[in-house]
Amino acid sequence: MLRYLVPTSLVLTACTPVADPVSGTTLPLFGDGYRFKGDLCRRVGEDDFTNQFLDDAADLVGCPADAENLGVFVADTGAIEVARRDGFVLYSIPVR
Repeated sequence: MLRYLVPTSLVLTACTPVADPVSGTTLPLFGDGYRFKGDLCRRVGEDDFTNQFLDDAADLVGCPADAENLGVFVADTGAIEVARRDGFVLYSIPVR
């Protein structure tokens, strides 16, 4: 009986979101900066939480809530705040 529990636990562990060691978030961040390489804001991919904010006419972007110049970022990109999670502000940024 025990031999059947071990493979199941491994499968469940593989599906559990893991915090990014650099940002400390479980958000599916990707890329090396939004707008420019090295920017603190990054694109956000799809998971059970973020799928409600994804739109084919907008980029979903996460920025650290304590980042400087978020007001300038919002003004420059037309970003609309849609959520906050793990110390990040999620923005929907129109691309059309």
